[in-house]
Amino acid sequence: MEKLGVGIIGCGNISAAYLRLGPLFKALDMRAVADINMDAAKARAEEFGVRASSVADLLAAEDIDVVVNLTIPAVHYQVTRQILEAGKHAYSEKPLVLTLEEGESLRGLAEARGLRVGSAPDTFLGGAHQLARAAIDEGAVGRIIGGTCHVMGHGMEAWHPNPDFFYQPGAGPVLDIGPYYVTNLIQLIGPVKQVTAMASATFPTRTIGNGPREGETVTVNTPTNIHAILEFANGAIVTLGASWDVWSHDHANMELYGEDGSIFVPDPNFFGGAVEVAGPGVDRHPLPERDHPFGIPNQDDKTRFVANYRCAGLADMAQAVAEGRNHRCDIDLAVHAVDVMTGILRAAETGEFVAMTTTCERPEALSPTDAAALLA
Repeated sequence: MEKLGVGIIGCGNISAAYLRLGPLFKALDMRAVADINMDAAKARAEEFGVRASSVADLLAAEDIDVVVNLTIPAVHYQVTRQILEAGKHAYSEKPLVLTLEEGESLRGLAEARGLRVGSAPDTFLGGAHQLARAAIDEGAVGRIIGGTCHVMGHGMEAWHPNPDFFYQPGAGPVLDIGPYYVTNLIQLIGPVKQVTAMASATFPTRTIGNGPREGETVTVNTPTNIHAILEFANGAIVTLGASWDVWSHDHANMELYGEDGSIFVPDPNFFGGAVEVAGPGVDRHPLPERDHPFGIPNQDDKTRFVANYRCAGLADMAQAVAEGRNHRCDIDLAVHAVDVMTGILRAAETGEFVAMTTTCERPEALSPTDAAALLA
């Protein structure tokens, strides 16, 4: 298979993961990086043996087929639009955009140009979440009727040297961490019909606890404590708690309740973990693993060894281009997730139920054989 040349715009923290993990996949050739700060681009390029470029030169480069947008969420739409206008396929970090209007604009442009748009998160392609998907599809717990999800902590300022954007409109726990949870729910259950929510911001400022700006305060301009209810098209009702105002809790990341049992899904922010089920007369127990390539631990996360296959969604898109099929992290899924998340925030402002104006198909499952076919 001929590799697609990959360029990256945005050389912040996350770019290192893409450059380190991209070579795992046979359809990807990481070739260039760009940033508005040329020094950052040069440092990242030297670290990973790729070339540093200006944004304009990268977009014009003939050896770049797909560009990964790793800029801050506030400019995701603008940069992805530039990528498409340059005739390149685009893959964005989450969230793809911050409004439905932006999403529809990109969809129209991509269709007109015959180009692909993909978006993180791709963690739902991990071994754990595909095991949960297979169990649900095979009827292990019956039709899903409800569930609970919790992503709670005390924010990013303790470890991130520049956490400002996390606390501005376009971020907060729903738009920053929520994509992992909402996308996984969609792939496990299907599209969302309507949402409602309540929200608050407990702390007006945050104090940076790491790096050269340690001790500086950041003003909070977006909700940081959100509790939502999602009704799915299949009738399931799921509670989602997303908060950066919580010091400690004992909630599970994701539990889904079926007519014939319950399934316990690990953190959708990660590719791996144990999946457990319980049912009538059957105690909670782990499902046997299926040797999924994207569930094998491959990274020391300081406190544990975890599976990290970031770039799987990008690689699937690149391979889908060559094979003429749909890719799993596609624009329909990404825009529907944005519809859900912005709907939650709008519902919290108005106190009303907000109906989704988009829908999508569940992305195709990624079997162990399918995953192995993506790897170099």
